Amino acid sequence: MLTKEGESALLDLRQDIDRIDQTIISLLAERKNRVSQVVELKKKYSLPVHHPAREEDMLSSLRKQAAGADIDPDHVEDLFRGILKESRRSQTLRIARKAVRPDTTVLLVGADGGMGMYFRKWFLDAGYTVRGLEKTDWHRVGELCDGIGLAVISVPIGATVPVIERLGPHLPPDCVLADLTSIKSPPLAAMLSSHSGPVVGLHPLFGPTTSTMDKQTVAVTPGRHSADYQWVLDQLAVWGAVLVETGADVHDKIMDIVQALRHFATFSFGRFLSRKGIDLQQSLEFSSPIYRLELGMVGRLFAQDPALYSEIIFATPQRRALLKEFISSLAENMELLEGEDKEAFNGQFRKIAEWFGPFSDQAMRESTYLIDKLAERF
Repeated sequence: MLTKEGESALLDLRQDIDRIDQTIISLLAERKNRVSQVVELKKKYSLPVHHPAREEDMLSSLRKQAAGADIDPDHVEDLFRGILKESRRSQTLRIARKAVRPDTTVLLVGADGGMGMYFRKWFLDAGYTVRGLEKTDWHRVGELCDGIGLAVISVPIGATVPVIERLGPHLPPDCVLADLTSIKSPPLAAMLSSHSGPVVGLHPLFGPTTSTMDKQTVAVTPGRHSADYQWVLDQLAVWGAVLVETGADVHDKIMDIVQALRHFATFSFGRFLSRKGIDLQQSLEFSSPIYRLELGMVGRLFAQDPALYSEIIFATPQRRALLKEFISSLAENMELLEGEDKEAFNGQFRKIAEWFGPFSDQAMRESTYLIDKLAERF
């Protein structure tokens, strides 16, 4: 039991800690004030919200300071990443109202779809005039295209090329034509063929439920007259997006893996669990955090629109051929199981691990971070 002297000393220490906490709050408020001044400069000069190199340099410096002060560098990095995330969020919300080309009218083809509604809100909030073109509006296409500076195609993959070909003749010569499709080669070729003005392919690597574009990736496939569509890219950057430029063919080959193969493998896993009648809740009671994370990604897929994923998975003959190859590769593993060949399995495991190389260490760090965060919540 504490003595009166001990209780007094403890009270003094707690009061000191409270004062320190108040000082931290005051410093955060002061930091927010400085950030507001930065926002005004970024709005004035149309600068992007996110500056990855500066953030990483700052975090590296803070980690060194933490180590010198006998504080866990991981704890300090985690703390400041939260501060930076909130800073970017507040900056994005304020800068989003800054239009790079404020007098421009934007036409969204498919404005009532998920991504169409998402970008309609962003353009409207930034002060652009926005028009929408749906299936029932083609009799007004000339009127809707009159005087527009940007036309964005946001329709299902299968409809994209026909829509581009139908829209192209009605566009003003200097209008920027862009699409948001997850397949880039056919739409880009169609845009270049159907419109003589500036053309650019865009693929937002996020869905319409994303609350902010902060650090969200948008793939950019160059088309024609890049100087004339640069303002569109600048607008995305102002909204916080990270732009990755790539050729259309390279993009599609990567998306075959990143999207189609991943989604199909997830679908197959979920289908197997369903057919086996697995009790999901019971499995979670005995699960590790990594299993909960994996099952969460499977459940996330089946919580969304199946048409979206069927469009992605069945998009091209090349993509379907890749998925068939994947299925064949799974069948090859039957030999390991039927022969109970642990040595062969271990040999294959080591060979694949060597192919993954240093990424395995990175994956271990990143997944451990996610697992720790998940464990804290559940």
